[in-house]
Amino acid sequence: MQYRKDRYGKEISQLGYGCMRFSKKGTAIDYEKTKGEILHAIDSGINYFDTAYIYPGSEECLGRILEESGKRQLVSIATKLPQYLMRSDKQIEKTFREELSRLRTDYIDYYLMHMFTDFSEWEHLKSLGIEKWIQDKKASGEIRNIGFSYHGDTDMFLKFLNAYDWDFCQIQYNYLDENSQAGRKGLNAAADKGIPVIIMEPLRGGKLVNLPTKAKEKLAEHPQKYTPAELGLKWLWNQPEVTCVLSGMNSMEMLDENIRIASETNEGIFDDDDFNLVEDIKKIIKEREKVGCTGCRYCMPCPRGVDIPGNFHYYNLMYMEKKSAARFEFAQNMGLRKEPGFASQCIECGKCEQHCPQHISIREKLKEADKDLRPLPYKVGIDIARKVLMH
Repeated sequence: MQYRKDRYGKEISQLGYGCMRFSKKGTAIDYEKTKGEILHAIDSGINYFDTAYIYPGSEECLGRILEESGKRQLVSIATKLPQYLMRSDKQIEKTFREELSRLRTDYIDYYLMHMFTDFSEWEHLKSLGIEKWIQDKKASGEIRNIGFSYHGDTDMFLKFLNAYDWDFCQIQYNYLDENSQAGRKGLNAAADKGIPVIIMEPLRGGKLVNLPTKAKEKLAEHPQKYTPAELGLKWLWNQPEVTCVLSGMNSMEMLDENIRIASETNEGIFDDDDFNLVEDIKKIIKEREKVGCTGCRYCMPCPRGVDIPGNFHYYNLMYMEKKSAARFEFAQNMGLRKEPGFASQCIECGKCEQHCPQHISIREKLKEADKDLRPLPYKVGIDIARKVLMH
């Protein structure tokens, strides 16, 4: 196993274990199967395990396995505060205590504010006294590192990055999302500040494993004969700014392949042929895209607050992946911001089109995107979610 260091010099395995997708037996987690996989991971050098309060049964399962095996001191646990549910300082403390109990531990190595999308969420936590609470928990040793996980655009990510003295952060990042969400710009900004970056969705939930036939043929023609997973993971580990890549592994076959890839991959391993291969695969995947937006953001900022690249990103995803999955991701990442950036906010001033290097008919395409991304049931659902979750 290869290792990279956190902010304080502690070694983190560059392959981390994502604990959201444990195998099920019926409706419950298959404990014995999961135990075997986690212990095999630890024996193979994986020392970073990522779970969350809202992953059903995950914290309890991980805690029990580590306690029964006596392996707690060999690993780092990362879990998360569901900040979107917090209404008081007492609720924050109660939730944290519950997590310690579930995990059968008296400290958390890496604690995250879960799923930030809008800066108002951090301001709300500050109003509840979160900064003093974090300070006290770090002083007592109950929290060793504090960070946040993020779903949103690049500019908002940079605002979060500079809002607090974070020890680490977690972003969605892969070769298809290179210029969306926090993106490469966000990754580099965090690295410049000396903040370790944990990567989630490195293979877009399996979408970069189940590639189109044409893409698989490209892989087979390449001298390295990469598997789809290998290409995606090595593209990430090639970058020194990436600290740890999470994978939701739930089979020995998947675990062993990822361990093999992680064990033989160092930063700077890619050459020009590898980068060209990635670009070829991206082009094949994007053959079904609706808008030729590169995410360059020259069209931004919009005077009416429309997130033009964000709308086009999710519009394209609808035709490259499952429509329902893309709409859900759009609703989560765009719809739950304080200022959501919907295409319907466009007043057709045309300012954006003057700056677009791709000469996209942005005003026309925004109408198409909004119609597809927010059919009536999704509009109603997003409105309800905003009323419940917005403070």
